[in-house]
Amino acid sequence: MNITKLTRHQSNVVVIGMALALAATAASAGVSGTEFQALHATLTGWTEGFLGKALAIAAFLFGAGMGVAKQTVVPAILGIVFALVFSVGPTIINSMMTAVI
Repeated sequence: MNITKLTRHQSNVVVIGMALALAATAASAGVSGTEFQALHATLTGWTEGFLGKALAIAAFLFGAGMGVAKQTVVPAILGIVFALVFSVGPTIINSMMTAVI
C-alpha cells in the first residue's frame, strides 16, 4: 500500500483547507461589534450587580439545602462554584477577550 498517494476525497479536503487558510482574516472578537455593546453592558450589570449576587446566594443556599437533605457536601460545593462563576466570571471573560497575544 502506497501511503503517499491521496484519494480524490482527501485531495479535495486538502485543497479546500489550504484555500480557507489563505482566505482567513485576523479575528478581533474583543474590540468590534458596537451593536452588541448595550447587550454586553446589560448582561455584565446583571451578573456583577444585585441580580448576580442574589443568584449566587440562592445557588449556595440551594446547594447547602440539598447537601443537608442528601447528607453529602457535593451540592454545597457546586453552589459555591456557581457563586464564584457569577462573581468573577465576567471579569475573566473580559480579560480573555481583550488580551493581546
